[in-house]
Amino acid sequence: MTALPRSARWASWFNAWLGGFAPIDDATAAVRGADAAHDVTGLADDILPLEQAWAALRKRGATAAALALPVPGDPAGLAGPPMFNEAALDTAEAVVVVGAGVGFVPSVVGRGVFWSTYDAQAPRPSTSVADAERALREQLVETGRVLAELDVARWRPEIADTLSDLRATRDGVLPPGFDQRAQRVSALAVRCWRICDLALADDGGALGVGDGAARRRTTLELQRAARHAVVAACSSFEPGTTLGER
Repeated sequence: MTALPRSARWASWFNAWLGGFAPIDDATAAVRGADAAHDVTGLADDILPLEQAWAALRKRGATAAALALPVPGDPAGLAGPPMFNEAALDTAEAVVVVGAGVGFVPSVVGRGVFWSTYDAQAPRPSTSVADAERALREQLVETGRVLAELDVARWRPEIADTLSDLRATRDGVLPPGFDQRAQRVSALAVRCWRICDLALADDGGALGVGDGAARRRTTLELQRAARHAVVAACSSFEPGTTLGER
């Protein structure tokens, strides 16, 4: 992963828009990114463009959006009901709109994206951004140590390059309105996720069975910490307040 998942863009930019930090046209354009179009099904009788769907959600009482990045055994950001959880697990991502009682799961069709609407419960308070950052940095140190011991950089030099970039890059990936810690941890998490993608790309490569298992284990732990950090950063909200009041 080299950028935020679609659901992370929806959650963060929806919060920025609700908080008054971004106009709706800019916010929805950021969610679409390079996709041709984003449309919402099931929220109204007709399929709605993203802008109309967001306006409808605000009328329904939306106070914030929360991100879910679940995987089997780790339903990060999900609180039910089962139908929504299953759909979110199938795609490994979803958005919950707090105050409106609905959630959205994306599906890619050609160059466009359709967001299917489900009944959804507001998630329980997630790990704080500070705790998520601490866990991510601790796991990054451990993963770096294991990969160094396995001499992974010798046959996957791009991993060493990405690890080096972590020290040099501080650009945020969240929209305006999020505090510096959320910006910092989300940017770090995206780059850690990139390390995981590279380290898992050949699932063993030149390593022996034991070393390959060690690499996979520590990489999956880093990936988990990165997912939880992105969820915490994008979902750092308090219902009923704006981002500037948090």
